[in-house]
Amino acid sequence: MPIYEAIILAIVQGLTELLPVSSSAHVIIAAKLLRQDMSTPANALLLVMLHTGTMFAVIAYFWRQWVKTFFSSWQAFWRFALMVFVGCLFSGAVGYPLDLGIVHVLGGGARKAEIEEIFNKLNWIAPALAAAGILIIYAGLREARQPVNDAAQKAEGIGWFQAVVMGIVQGFAIPFRGFSRSGATISAGLLARGKRLPVESFSFALVVAITPLAIAREVLRLYHAWFHGGDEAFLAAAIFPSFFGLIFACTAGLVALRWLSRWLEQGRWYFFGIYCLLAAGVVEMLYLRGW
Repeated sequence: MPIYEAIILAIVQGLTELLPVSSSAHVIIAAKLLRQDMSTPANALLLVMLHTGTMFAVIAYFWRQWVKTFFSSWQAFWRFALMVFVGCLFSGAVGYPLDLGIVHVLGGGARKAEIEEIFNKLNWIAPALAAAGILIIYAGLREARQPVNDAAQKAEGIGWFQAVVMGIVQGFAIPFRGFSRSGATISAGLLARGKRLPVESFSFALVVAITPLAIAREVLRLYHAWFHGGDEAFLAAAIFPSFFGLIFACTAGLVALRWLSRWLEQGRWYFFGIYCLLAAGVVEMLYLRGW
């Protein structure tokens, strides 16, 4: 892949991975427009680096806040770590059976890779984007009507109820391309009466917890692709564009997080939902035009 295309995909990934608008939907569409097959070993390496870059962006952006709140004492740390573990546990308890059920219903005798290809199709992505948009708009408008107490927003943390609800909703976001993970979890936390800043912080703590699993899955896919006939020289040539991808994905991720935080604090969360609905319309139009 040319470096400029890797940079384009990195910026798309960095912005949309952390904004509540679904990175998978946008990266799939961008790759289609660039005529790139993201299932090739070289592009699988790029995906690994893009996910790594956005994970670094989350850690860099929230590190000071996490140190002040969750890492202020051993008691606070263990409570935070346990809540993240429980949230991810509920995500897996919901997402894994849901994924298996979808494979069973849609797959018949199809391979897992063929099921993945189904979810990469635009006619599946459009309704998922629309569903995320409706959830974000509802949560955002409901939250915008609540009085804001800045001191309370910063002082109060996440409760167990919010952690469990956000974990469950994250599980529903796992199989579906277009159903934004951050949009769904933050909206769920707000609807569960969580405060804006703690909900945002915990949502991205869940990201840091599950991203290594996503990276490991891509690395495994890369290994299998190379083991079954991959070209070492071709993969080596992909390292340089992938490194640029990591840098630009991290930079775009930091920009996205500042944007998200500002709109969330200003009660503009529902704007992201409006964008998701508009994006769903565009995706459906592209599908009807044969993309």
